[in-house]
Amino acid sequence: MKNIILYIITVIVWGSTWLAIKYQLGAVDPMVSVIYRFGLAAALLMLFCRVKGLPLKFSLGDHLFMALLGILLFSVNYWLVYVAELYLTSGLVAVLFSSIVFMNMINGSLFMGTAVEKRMISGAVLGIIGIILIFMPEIKSFNLSDKGVFGLSIGFLSVLLASFGNITSARNTNHHIPVIQANAFGMAYGTLLLALIAVISGKEFSFTVSLPYIGSLFYLSIFGSIVAFGCYLTLIGSLGASKASYTIMLVPVVALILSSFFEGYVWNLSAISGLCLVVVGNFLALSKHRVSSA
Repeated sequence: MKNIILYIITVIVWGSTWLAIKYQLGAVDPMVSVIYRFGLAAALLMLFCRVKGLPLKFSLGDHLFMALLGILLFSVNYWLVYVAELYLTSGLVAVLFSSIVFMNMINGSLFMGTAVEKRMISGAVLGIIGIILIFMPEIKSFNLSDKGVFGLSIGFLSVLLASFGNITSARNTNHHIPVIQANAFGMAYGTLLLALIAVISGKEFSFTVSLPYIGSLFYLSIFGSIVAFGCYLTLIGSLGASKASYTIMLVPVVALILSSFFEGYVWNLSAISGLCLVVVGNFLALSKHRVSSA
């Protein structure tokens, strides 16, 4: 029951962040907004650890793996997503990110010795076909130009790094590094790296003093980063990286459902069919395998 609750929270919160991110785009450079987001999340998590008296002393080796988690999952990965979306539509990026299920299966098997089950593969195939059907209009309009290929390459690299970040989180959990502290230090390290990249590349650290920008920043920091990543990485520790990553398929579905209420998105037969396949794929992959005894 606990895993189901964590799964639902992750999907709903990350699905709602698509709307919140729109309020972050504008005068402030996207990379700088990501720095603000994870910097604030890291500070709040550190404060929470202090108030709750959670241990914050770890070995150098633990810090290195928490830094690796931050680099892969809380900084470079997000930066590459923004770069990819300069050349690709959000729908194509969603399709790309759905492939993280297969990447986690492969990387989990290589680095963690995790067994790959046939029903998980079947669920992933159904889910990806569903995502493709949902975003079919954007896929049809895609032009395989040099910029398009570059965008696909950057997007694929982003997904690959995110998958390595998932495996790193599973490794940290197996080595008894608590998720909250790992996220706190990981987000701090990731923010520092991204800030260094921003300074070197000449980004302007501007800030928009407006209710939509500040409100969305706090929502993305608290719910999109602290709550959602806390739930998701806890799922990785209990279910494994492969099963937990099926949440990624449902996130764009929730985003489009919210968009139909707030932005007038209209569902067509292809999108509805895709939604059904994504749900069936998740159910197939996550349902317990029953074996009849003779």
